[in-house]
Amino acid sequence: MPFPTKLRPHETDAAYAAAQKVVETHRRISTFLKPGVTIAEVDSFVAKTLADLGCRSCFLGYRPTRTTPPFPSHSCVSVNDCIVHGTAGSYSKPLGPGDVLKVDVGVTYQGWVGDAAWTYMFAPVAPEVRRLADASKEGLRRGIQTLRPENTFISWAQVVQDYVEKQCGFHLVRGLGGHGYGRRLHDAPFVANSVPQGLSIHNEWPDAFTRCMPGTLVAVEPMVAVGTSQTHQKKNEWPIYTADGSMSVHHEHDVLITEQGPRILTEGMEDLNDVIG
Repeated sequence: MPFPTKLRPHETDAAYAAAQKVVETHRRISTFLKPGVTIAEVDSFVAKTLADLGCRSCFLGYRPTRTTPPFPSHSCVSVNDCIVHGTAGSYSKPLGPGDVLKVDVGVTYQGWVGDAAWTYMFAPVAPEVRRLADASKEGLRRGIQTLRPENTFISWAQVVQDYVEKQCGFHLVRGLGGHGYGRRLHDAPFVANSVPQGLSIHNEWPDAFTRCMPGTLVAVEPMVAVGTSQTHQKKNEWPIYTADGSMSVHHEHDVLITEQGPRILTEGMEDLNDVIG
């Protein structure tokens, strides 16, 4: 799969505008959330917000393969041990104390994609969950600093894994990762969050030693769990869960790699209130 072409100045502005639609959607989500809300109500709120902002969901109806059912929701709404790809109908209970909600928003705006996820925790937040979320956000921050032309993408994984797993003692979810994007939701390169465990990195992660070329757009997204790096998923269903049922978090930024280093297009996400109630 070819890499996106180097963005011209007006294209950079357009990509930034799409990314900021996602940030504004998350700002509104953070004020909408309250104890007792359901994820179906959250997804409905996302749909109304996107319409108000003049963009549309690039998740709704998405099918990565012919055998995959179309994604049925406007956003990915994933609760507790559901790591990613939670649908509006995948969890029916009202959200309350101790729950962890991951909301992933993907939009198309004037032909460009924006895609970012954040984790919201319902008070009271268990100390372990607070540490988990902090580890994910700090791992994301540290990893982004490696996305510069002198590095390859494995540098991202090495830095994120060292911090999240070795220093914080949590588990990066294997088999999931970030991706290039631009005028479509998924493009090369694949950006794994941890270094492959097999004998051949090239076979397991072909993009690992690809250089971080200026002009490349990547959505980078650590997914971190308390107890395991393994997942389970029912056949022909979207949500992906931790294999041991432990809590998980997910944080994602859109980044443009430039000659000078990384530029975070979804700037402002760190300022969100992520504790609800």
